[in-house]
Amino acid sequence: VQLQASGGGLVQAGASLRLSCAASGRPFSGTAVGWFRQAPGKGREFVAAVRWSGRSTFYAGSVKGRFTISGDNQQNTVHLQMNSLKPGDTAIYYCAESYSAYGLAYSNNYGYWGQGTLVTVSS
Repeated sequence: VQLQASGGGLVQAGASLRLSCAASGRPFSGTAVGWFRQAPGKGREFVAAVRWSGRSTFYAGSVKGRFTISGDNQQNTVHLQMNSLKPGDTAIYYCAESYSAYGLAYSNNYGYWGQGTLVTVSS
C-alpha cells in the first residue's frame, strides 16, 4: 500500500488545517492509522491515532483538545483536523498504518508510512 499525506501549508498561529491520508493500491487493512510529526532537529513524535475497531482515538497531550483524527475506511482516508495551531506545531506530518493492537504511540508499531506533508505555523 502507498499512503499519501496532503493538506499541509503555511498558516498563522490560531488558524486551522485539515490533513488527509489516503491509501492507494489496496484499502486500509491494518488495525489503526496514526499521525506522527517531526520538527526540524527533533525526533519523530506521536500526534494521534484512530483504531478501526470501534473508532477509538488517541492523542498526544500536546494536541488533545485541538486536533481531531477521523477515519473513513470506505473512502480509504484518514483526516487530521488541526485547530488553534501554534508555532510549536510546525513539523512534517506523516501518516502511517499499524497492524498492532496496542502501542499506537510508538512508531515501530507502524509498518507503512506516507511521504509527509509540511505544516508551518507562523507567530
